[in-house]
Amino acid sequence: MIYGIADLHFDFSKEKPMDIFGENWVNHEEKIINNWLNIVKEEDLIILPGDISWALKLDDAINDLNRIDNLPGNKVMIKGNHDYWWSSLSKLNNLNLESIFFLQNNSYIFNEFAIAGTRGWIAKDNEDFKANDEKIFHRELNRLRLSLDSIGDEKRKIVLIHYPPFNTNLSPNEFVDLMKEYNVETCLYGHLHAEGHKFVVEGNMNGISFHCVSSDYIDFMPKKIYGE
Repeated sequence: MIYGIADLHFDFSKEKPMDIFGENWVNHEEKIINNWLNIVKEEDLIILPGDISWALKLDDAINDLNRIDNLPGNKVMIKGNHDYWWSSLSKLNNLNLESIFFLQNNSYIFNEFAIAGTRGWIAKDNEDFKANDEKIFHRELNRLRLSLDSIGDEKRKIVLIHYPPFNTNLSPNEFVDLMKEYNVETCLYGHLHAEGHKFVVEGNMNGISFHCVSSDYIDFMPKKIYGE
């Protein structure tokens, strides 16, 4: 089985309550963990498209990462916009977490599937998009290309990206163009909460199956993407 859930927003320090986004966020960590334990098996893969922990430093994030590492399944994660603890790939890998793979300019193979991804960025038609965002946007595009370049053509490609790969008018942006170029089969994204759910785009577009797996959007239940 392959599952997906984004925006865990774990907070070992208990200093960043998420219920500002609604009552459904009360005790959200316990909801996620209980649901995870009920459905995910050790042999499964669970994809985590960013916003993993509120920690600011890696030394603090290790508490949340250990909790995830101890949950069933193999995990692949990318950086979200709030993952300030995310460090160099070598430092992340030196944590020696048994079941977590950090995705950054690389890819992860799971049976016939290959997982690629990057954080992404806000859409160019967003009113908050400034001149300096252009550089970040294209840097993220290049990181996704590097990730996809590391995959052989024989694999079924899944992309995880934190920001929705759509413009504010819900049309696909350059990230989707790149996925189409590499024959990506499925894309998982997160980032959207509460009122932001009105910007969710799902279903098949350009031959790619899109899933929003923001934790509150899927009621804190890991969403099955592949498997019987």
